[in-house]
Amino acid sequence: MNAQMTPSDGRVRFPTEIYLLRARKGAADPVKEALYYEKVADDVVRCTLCFKECRIAVKERGYCGNRENSDGTLYSLVYARPSALQLDPVEKEPCFHMLPGTTILCIGTAGCNYECRCCHNWHLSQFRIEQMEYYELPPEAIAGIAKRHGCMGVSFTYNEPTVFYEYMLDVMKACKAAGPFKTLFHTNGSLSAEPLAEILKITDAVTVDLKGFREELYQRHCTGRLEPTLKFMKTVKASGAHLEIVDLVIPTVSDNLDDIRAMCRWVKDELSDDTPIHFNRFYPSYKLLNLPPTPVSVLEKAHAIAVNDVGLKFVYVGNVPGHRYNSTYCPGCQKRLIDREHFRVRSCEVVKGRCRFCGRAIPGVWA
Repeated sequence: MNAQMTPSDGRVRFPTEIYLLRARKGAADPVKEALYYEKVADDVVRCTLCFKECRIAVKERGYCGNRENSDGTLYSLVYARPSALQLDPVEKEPCFHMLPGTTILCIGTAGCNYECRCCHNWHLSQFRIEQMEYYELPPEAIAGIAKRHGCMGVSFTYNEPTVFYEYMLDVMKACKAAGPFKTLFHTNGSLSAEPLAEILKITDAVTVDLKGFREELYQRHCTGRLEPTLKFMKTVKASGAHLEIVDLVIPTVSDNLDDIRAMCRWVKDELSDDTPIHFNRFYPSYKLLNLPPTPVSVLEKAHAIAVNDVGLKFVYVGNVPGHRYNSTYCPGCQKRLIDREHFRVRSCEVVKGRCRFCGRAIPGVWA
């Protein structure tokens, strides 16, 4: 497998099988016992999948809406029931250091354990499965679709993969069995230590949305927490899986340059200076329709802080098609290694994980 396998022109496509499948809608009976929960008292259970640790009474669900207590047993309602399947360039995740120019099968379900006011996929994340159309696709079927469409792997994205953890885990196992496939998940970083350790055994790459760098911002805009996210990223980095970070820079919310500087310093000190980070442009969405798109100049200031002030080596400006910092530059010889226009890869000069010009090692998944 190499960077030229299954080239992508940057366009989004749908698997042809989707047009032949019968979409379902309505109540979904529990079919898969959930992982990572414990019984506490009187048929009440506590979910331990994420830091929220919801206490769930009989016939109730956790915050995410996907895990239901049925007579003291916790079930996943979305197992093998994806509501979104799409063939995307891997750059769309974004994951810029993973087989550039290849196509990946992306899947998602209903539900989320956050409620981000800026969510671009709110039509999935903020709805329950009985409100959504979904397909019944066991893990082996997902691996089959990826294989038939020449994908290099499968990504778990659109909504938070934590809330369909059991399905994600089994799809990853099916993909590795059918291989060679890569696996990637795009997450808010809320997964607890034990389930994270389990899934990192078979994960090649993780993209983490870092919502900002203040606890108050997380609580007010995401119903989340910063500290578990930081711990999550350190665990991913220590595991050897490839890690990339996305910071959506939102005007008046997460565009404070001092916070961005502090975040970059944390990345350098606690992760590494070669951890890729994407400063992405915000566009009005969901509950933040009143805010303007992020000025490109603010993204460029964030880029300058990360590179010039802090010393991070792989920093990108995202959601600005055609910007020069869509591309990857070698921190050694400064030559352009991967020439991108938004999601389209025009050329790649990474050879066996190294810069073709000066031989410097470039972090990522290249084979």
